[in-house]
Amino acid sequence: MKIKAKKTALPVNVINVFMLVASVVSIRVYAVNGSSNKKVPEALFPQKPLITHMYTADPSAHVFDGKLYIYPSHDIESGVVRDSSGGHFDMRDYHVFSIDEVTPNTKVVDHGQALHVDQVPWATKQMWAPDAAEKDGKYYLYFPAKDKNNIFRIGVATANTPTGPFVPEAQPIKDAYSIDPSVFQDDDGSYYLYVGGIMGGQLQRWQTGSYIEEDKYPADNEPVYMPKIAKLNADMKSLAQPLQDVVIQDEFGKPIVQGDFDRKFFEAAWVHKIKDIYYLSYSTGHSRFIQYGTSKSPYGPFTWRGKVLEPVLGWTNHHSIAEFKGKWYLFFHDSSLSDGKTHLRSVKMVELIHNEDGTIQTVDAYFGELDK
Repeated sequence: MKIKAKKTALPVNVINVFMLVASVVSIRVYAVNGSSNKKVPEALFPQKPLITHMYTADPSAHVFDGKLYIYPSHDIESGVVRDSSGGHFDMRDYHVFSIDEVTPNTKVVDHGQALHVDQVPWATKQMWAPDAAEKDGKYYLYFPAKDKNNIFRIGVATANTPTGPFVPEAQPIKDAYSIDPSVFQDDDGSYYLYVGGIMGGQLQRWQTGSYIEEDKYPADNEPVYMPKIAKLNADMKSLAQPLQDVVIQDEFGKPIVQGDFDRKFFEAAWVHKIKDIYYLSYSTGHSRFIQYGTSKSPYGPFTWRGKVLEPVLGWTNHHSIAEFKGKWYLFFHDSSLSDGKTHLRSVKMVELIHNEDGTIQTVDAYFGELDK
C-alpha cells in the first residue's frame, strides 16, 4: 500500500521554500525500512534539516528570554536490531540547540551535551523524546528512559540555564510512566504534564493502574488508549494528582476508537493555546499523521478538528508547536538526511498557519510517495 501526497497544490506556508529547493537536481536514495530501494528528487523535501552534524528527532521547542530553544532526542547508529519495541531507537544523551532569528538560512547553535544516560542513577537506556519548562529562573528537562526492569519511567533534571548541563533527580517522577513527556504552562501559572505512547512506549501495559508485562489492545469498536495528564506540583518534580485520560473525541462527541486508523492516538501529545482555545496535537503511529483537536480545558475532552502534518519520510512522526516573534512554527523530523533510515532522523521547522476560524492549515513536508 502506498500513501501518495497531494501534488496539485502546495500549502501556502511552504510554497516559497519549495520553490527555492526545487532547483536542486541531485537525487537521493531512500528506504523507509533501512534498505535503499527507491530514488527521489531532493526537491521533494520542502524544508531543509536544521541540524546536519548529528541526527536529531522529536523536537520540543520553547521560547525562553526571547530566544528559541529546541530540545530533541539524539539518534545514533547503535547496531541494535530493529524490533516492535523500538529497541533500535537507542538514544543515550541530549543536546540543546538555540535559534536567535528565523531566516532563509537559519543559524542553529549546538550548546553541547546537556544530559547523558550514564548520569541518571535510575536509567539504563533509551533516552527518548524530551521536553523542557522554565519556572522562576530554573529550567527543567523532562525525559523518558528505561529503568533496570526495562520499564519506561519519566525523569526530571534541573539547570540554571536553558542549555544546561542538567542535573537529574536520583529517582524518576513518582507515578509517572510511559514516554513522550510534554509540559504545558497555562496563563494562570499552572503546569501540566502530558505523557503516553503505545507499543514501545508501554502505555498499553498501564491500563489497570499498575504495570503488567502483557500487550493488550482495545477492539476496533472500543475507545483507543488515550494520552495521560496530571497537574505538576509547585516543585515541578512531582505530580499533584494521579495521571488521568485526556479524551480525544470525534466530531460527534464520541471517543476516537481503535479502528479509526487515521485519527487514533499513538504518541507525541503536545498542547499549545491561542486565546482561550487549547490545541492537543498528537501522532497516529502507523498511519503517520499528526492530528489535532481543540478544547476549552487542558484536561479535555478534545474534539478532533483536522491534520497538522501529513506523513513524512520515515516511519515515525513527532512534533511540537511554538510561537516565536509573532509567528507560529511547527517543529518535526523526517529521515531525509539519512536516506530514509527510520532510526536516523533530522529536525526541521516550518511556519504554521492558524485560520481565523481556529483551524490549522495542514503541512505537507514530503511531496513524494511513501511505502507503507
